[in-house]
Amino acid sequence: MKRILIDHKKLNQTLAILLVETYPDGYGDDDIIAFKTPKGEYIEAVELRTEEALYLVKISQSLSHFIANFEENGEIEMEERAKPITEEPELELNMETEFEEEEFD
Repeated sequence: MKRILIDHKKLNQTLAILLVETYPDGYGDDDIIAFKTPKGEYIEAVELRTEEALYLVKISQSLSHFIANFEENGEIEMEERAKPITEEPELELNMETEFEEEEFD
């Protein structure tokens, strides 16, 4: 299964709906996956599983806002997403690569 790191703004409508359905009350500390990219960038993300791939959706303040306000603003967000996305996902991770989890106080 492919693991794809992606920003929530680049999710298509189907994946955006799945994200909100997966985390209807938002995400908690137990949902967060933390790792460093090969370039040394520290990333925090939440999992979003489909039959084709495991998406790691980057955590940001705007992701929290997106989930909290999805039903109110869903139509507006979806209209903005209706434009075709020609960019590839930011980073594709090899399933066999293991990341060390770090704990932060």
